[in-house]
Amino acid sequence: MKTALTDRLGLELPIIQAPMAGTSTPELAAAVSNAGALGSTSIAAVDAVEGQRQIQTLKALTMRPININVFCHAPTPPDLARDRVWIDSLRPIFAGFDASPPETLNEIYQSFLTDDAKLAVLLEERPAVVSFHFGLPQPEKIAALKAAGCILLASATTPAEARLAQIAGIDMVVAQGVEAGGHRGVFDPADDPRFATLPLTRLLTRELDIPVIAAGGIMDGAGIAAALALGAAGAQLGTAFVSCPESAANPAYRAALAGPRAERTRVSGVISGRPARGVENAFMRRADEALTAGYPYAYDLGKALNAAASAQGDDGYAAQWAGQAAPLTRGLPATELVEALAQETRSAIHDLQRLL
Repeated sequence: MKTALTDRLGLELPIIQAPMAGTSTPELAAAVSNAGALGSTSIAAVDAVEGQRQIQTLKALTMRPININVFCHAPTPPDLARDRVWIDSLRPIFAGFDASPPETLNEIYQSFLTDDAKLAVLLEERPAVVSFHFGLPQPEKIAALKAAGCILLASATTPAEARLAQIAGIDMVVAQGVEAGGHRGVFDPADDPRFATLPLTRLLTRELDIPVIAAGGIMDGAGIAAALALGAAGAQLGTAFVSCPESAANPAYRAALAGPRAERTRVSGVISGRPARGVENAFMRRADEALTAGYPYAYDLGKALNAAASAQGDDGYAAQWAGQAAPLTRGLPATELVEALAQETRSAIHDLQRLL
């Protein structure tokens, strides 16, 4: 399965394990890379020191190419009045767990746009791939990473975002459909037409001069083959790897993906302040999304509420990010999953060729 993705990175398979913050681990990413695909981890939710530790841990586990992900969201100015409205709206839910919400919210995730320390780490460690979510970094950061030999990927949820990525010098675009689990990569959450994966992928492969990676709702080889048939250079899978034993998902998360709740996923902004798809839960049903604080301030409160609920044995306020095809999940070790995906993809391509 030779594509622009495999040729450029020396991969055996046109598969990327999505860098889902909170579940990706160096062990998971290394297993995927060692199996011939592209393993990924995100350092978006940690500081530069911890980010470098994670990258070095990953590099000690594999000599193969790896992908390190960062968030490029426009920093949200503090808004104490808006935060207060959101805090007060959730106060009754906290009270139901014999807890009180924090009285102020913190900017718990620093954007790569302002995190020069994290740029310095990437320039020192020089991972094969650096990927961006929520937007694009400044031109000088793109130039510095390219000069360091890093191949750059960026999520795009619309053709307009993909065009901006290509103009900025990004090497490959990840076409993230609305079916995808986790946070929408949309540059402006207020302007999201919610393209599905297949039409978005086809639009981008016809228009762009750079390779396109399909992402969203892809869980098996048949989905990968469909993406390749549309002209994609590969497929990025996130939810498919959450149930691997190497991931950081807790037992409640794994149980949700293995049970009937996986059939109902939903895009909501109440947990973090930005739209993200996860298993529908009590938080999404009870909170008033119109009152949500900005990202990532809302996430500070969401994590506090989940901690209060979890202490009472209730996982209905946890972020269990998952795509629409979550019921297809398998709890295989990462190496076995990559092998199964490769075999299924070859079989699907063979079956398609027979039909033609």
